[in-house]
Amino acid sequence: MLDKFIPLASPDITDEDIACVVKVLKSGMLVQGENVLALEKSFTDYHKNEHAIAVSNGTATMHLALIALGIGLGDEVIVPAFSYVATANVVELVGATCVFVDVDLDTFTIDVTKIEAAVTSKTKVIIPVHEFGLAADMEAIMKIAEKHNIIVLEDSACALGAKQNGKSTGTFGMFGSFSLHPRKSITSGEGGMILTNSTEMDKKLRQLRNHGVEMIDGNMEFVEAGFNYRMTDFQGALVNNQMQRLDVTLAKKQILAAVYFNELKNNALKLPTVPADRNHTWQTFHILLAEEKNQKEVLAFLKKNNIGGNYGAQCIPAMKYYKTKYNLDAKQKFPNAYMSYTHGIALPLYEKLTEENIKQIAAIANLL
Repeated sequence: MLDKFIPLASPDITDEDIACVVKVLKSGMLVQGENVLALEKSFTDYHKNEHAIAVSNGTATMHLALIALGIGLGDEVIVPAFSYVATANVVELVGATCVFVDVDLDTFTIDVTKIEAAVTSKTKVIIPVHEFGLAADMEAIMKIAEKHNIIVLEDSACALGAKQNGKSTGTFGMFGSFSLHPRKSITSGEGGMILTNSTEMDKKLRQLRNHGVEMIDGNMEFVEAGFNYRMTDFQGALVNNQMQRLDVTLAKKQILAAVYFNELKNNALKLPTVPADRNHTWQTFHILLAEEKNQKEVLAFLKKNNIGGNYGAQCIPAMKYYKTKYNLDAKQKFPNAYMSYTHGIALPLYEKLTEENIKQIAAIANLL
């Protein structure tokens, strides 16, 4: 047993980050000001794209993108069967239909060999998820999307900094969605960013996040039935300061992940795979238990030994709402997603940990 509990995640908030927030609080200008603008510029500079729009959370980014596209009743959206449930929820919220596709067990991202079989005349969007910080095979996905005239909305919530052949996630499709939740590499508590190179979509998203407002001839006019999906300026200040050290954070995670790969020696654990054309940003170090292992017992064992673990994501069609609505046998139809959900384990990996911490966790995991 470890002497001190190691949680699954712990955001790295420095005194400088806190000082940036305090400065905004003292200014009295709390909502969507200069710090949000600075964060948006940081994202466009980092990703070398045209537009970045800050919103209140990562789910809001995808919700707004689907609304801006006019996706609704009668439309189909392809979604990986293994992801956080928000990826599918946004499709439901606009009245469209989720079409689930199984994932690849090596990368936990959508199985590109199964996408075309899910395409119909009603397919309007595909939402590939860069699960746990690894890019999906976006080059293959974009070829399929272009062939069938499908719009791509990348769920890059976990994968800020991830790339395929040098191109950043969130910049392949029409939209790239990022989360700033506390389990991500940088955090504003709650918050999200959406990227696009479309000036039309940028304008639409900015209207929709702020009650449908547009300035016309110097007057505030309401041109859409919009939302209050704004980001506060103190959130912008908190996360923009972290953005400046993102590359350092990701480099530290690479070092810690390498320790896991070196130290985990248990044949009952399948380690993650990183394809040669991609990097991994390690939002989660996700391992897969052998079929005979019981996930709940393993998590209890880790907790007993002062290690915070959890399952990694959901097999969405196995969740009560989706199982009831779509009447799918998830275990049979999406075996890899179901296996990932029922036998996946997320181990702690974040920049505040030391190499010795990782060695200690690995030593306990080797006893499973």
